[in-house]
Amino acid sequence: MLQRKKQRISRKFTDKSDLFDGLPEDLVISILSKLASSASSPSDFINILVTCKRLNRLALHPLVLSKAGSKALAVKARNWCDSAHHFLKHCINAGNVEACYSLGMIQFYCLQNRGSGASLLAKAAIKSHAPALYSLGVIQFNGSGGSKNDKDLRAGVALCARAAFLGHVDALRELGHCLQDGYGVRQHIAEGRRLLIQANARELASSLNALVKRKPQQQHQRRLNYQHYSFKAGSGCPLLSDFGCNVPAPEVHPVNVFLKEWFESGRGALGQGLRLCSHKGCGRPETRAHEFRRCSVCGTVNYCSRGCQALDWKLRHKAECGPIERWLEEGGNGDDGGHGGVGEMEEVVEAEHFAI
Repeated sequence: MLQRKKQRISRKFTDKSDLFDGLPEDLVISILSKLASSASSPSDFINILVTCKRLNRLALHPLVLSKAGSKALAVKARNWCDSAHHFLKHCINAGNVEACYSLGMIQFYCLQNRGSGASLLAKAAIKSHAPALYSLGVIQFNGSGGSKNDKDLRAGVALCARAAFLGHVDALRELGHCLQDGYGVRQHIAEGRRLLIQANARELASSLNALVKRKPQQQHQRRLNYQHYSFKAGSGCPLLSDFGCNVPAPEVHPVNVFLKEWFESGRGALGQGLRLCSHKGCGRPETRAHEFRRCSVCGTVNYCSRGCQALDWKLRHKAECGPIERWLEEGGNGDDGGHGGVGEMEEVVEAEHFAI
């Protein structure tokens, strides 16, 4: 009898204290939208879905899905499945541009669905998504997904110019090199140098801003990691050393991490003779043999763009690059990517150093 009484009391108390069901749906949706846009990983968003039926229903509201940020959509290559594919499609249908870009890159490079992937990238680019504009520019420069004759250098320059206008640092750096080299655009060395300086300045500002926003403990740990790198490499900061500033490298976009993991883990197989871009923050693979440019000094690395080439030189390749004789004996040539002959890498790197 006493036990039944306790159960009744607990039910009444639960009914009175459960105020969540009384909250207006528009308020809950607004809160969930903020959480989706600021989530640091997909698990943050998934935890909301499994909390209760009401949150599960409201978290899949189109307004919430449209606000999901790149980190909330950052699925790992090892976890890729039909469910993840469908979830990204739901986000795209809700108007999420970031999901449109992420799935476009995955379909174009990983699933080798070139037409659908390019269409999604174009859809994101139309909505002024800077990474999508830059990625389409790289595709145009390389003629990715087609033959060497499918390259459209002017289109690549125009796409990079638009992405640079929107603040994309890699596109700004790429545009600077194109202007210096007269690649796809009339040569303008002074303007190219100015853009390279601007790209490095924006990279510096972005890195410092990210450093300020971190918690003190994270800042201390990042400083320790950086000191370790400086001691090991003996060259100070891997990026922005031209300014004499010890700041961390820019954060890699989740979809670039996905591309790299997809091919390096063996989840996706590269065709015979195809290679990944050697810049660790890229992950783009070749879609045909000899699509990317190869280092004309050592021949051991290759890059999808001038921007990746210049960044990787600062980051690590400057300390590793060796003489050309070894790979010439193996039958290599300096024009694998169709971007220029032997000596191009030195020209790109020296131009950026001179500009800074």
